[in-house]
Amino acid sequence: MRSSQARMVAIAAAALSLAAPINVGAAAGPARDTVAESLSKRLFPLLDALGRNPQAMSALQSREEVGAMLRARYDRRQACGADLGCVAQAMVWTDGETHVLAAALPATLPDGQADDGAAAQAQREIAGVNAIVRTFGLGQVPPYPEIDGAGTIDPQETRSRLQAASWLSQTVRAGSVQALDPSVEFALALLDGSDRTDAIGYEPLPGGLNAPAMKRARGIDWARFRYSAMIVTGVGPEVDGMALSPFGKYHLRLAAQRFAAGDVPFIIVTGGRAHPRATRFAEAEQMRAALIERYGVPADAIVIEPYARHTTTNLRNATRLLIAMGAPLERDAIIVCNPGQSASIESPQFVQRNLKELGYEPGKIGRRMSPTELEFRPSALSARIDPRDPLDP
Repeated sequence: MRSSQARMVAIAAAALSLAAPINVGAAAGPARDTVAESLSKRLFPLLDALGRNPQAMSALQSREEVGAMLRARYDRRQACGADLGCVAQAMVWTDGETHVLAAALPATLPDGQADDGAAAQAQREIAGVNAIVRTFGLGQVPPYPEIDGAGTIDPQETRSRLQAASWLSQTVRAGSVQALDPSVEFALALLDGSDRTDAIGYEPLPGGLNAPAMKRARGIDWARFRYSAMIVTGVGPEVDGMALSPFGKYHLRLAAQRFAAGDVPFIIVTGGRAHPRATRFAEAEQMRAALIERYGVPADAIVIEPYARHTTTNLRNATRLLIAMGAPLERDAIIVCNPGQSASIESPQFVQRNLKELGYEPGKIGRRMSPTELEFRPSALSARIDPRDPLDP
């Protein structure tokens, strides 16, 4: 009996033989894959822009140092033959290869809102490619193994995902950077093959459930309010199928009570699909529904941030939404959460955690107003895109 992989090869070969005689016309081009396209733009904005600029890619390839580096990467992949683990390892960028590409990039490419230039953004994006390949392709334990990574899966399934990623990285996609190097496409295929496309689940974020609040923000007089927004952090459940944790429900009562004071125009509820691993519930979406249904908070006063997986990114992503709303960053927001999480956010250890995980502080923690309330001054540094956490860049 043939293995499942052999069957896949046979099916793919048959499909190609059937498709070969079809004349699609001279105007036909590479196929668009809307999921891969959206993931690419969200996670790798600079490399995605490069992929849609054939002239820039050609200019890069013509540079002697870049051409030599890319040939060495190609030779490394070719030497692997059919060894899929070797192929995945060969997709990983070395520090030297990353430096060569980043240093050669044209300054005219969009840098994904980076405040420190295209080269620094390229280094972050390549580090993101490496993180995806190592975690979802090579089985490296991620920093937060209880919620990140692929989890425990059958070895045959692991092999199938690697094989599919290898094939997809060599199958042309419109707008892809794969003509320069296939590693980005390989990484995107690994995420898609693991059904971890969380990072594009709510795009465009200013639309959808956030549209009423975003519309209201355009005409608001921020000076009328003591705080620009209330940031309600997430505390995800650990029970499969549970939409909101007991702590999350406590946060909502705190938020509704604080909102009733009238000195905050918006509530930003923040929390993604984190706990338990691969839950179908985005915590922010569930918190929004509960604020409206249980507490009567107006929909145009609530903004969801449905991606954050950690307290660090709760604050970073909330700041990004404040920027999108046009809120003045020189005004404080207020963080509302349980006393234990609030004390953690105020601690020196949280500063170090931000520096380690994000590379900067998403804002400065200010005065403590109560055991459950802290003032927060957001920072524009939060606009940086960093795909090293591919589920929440």
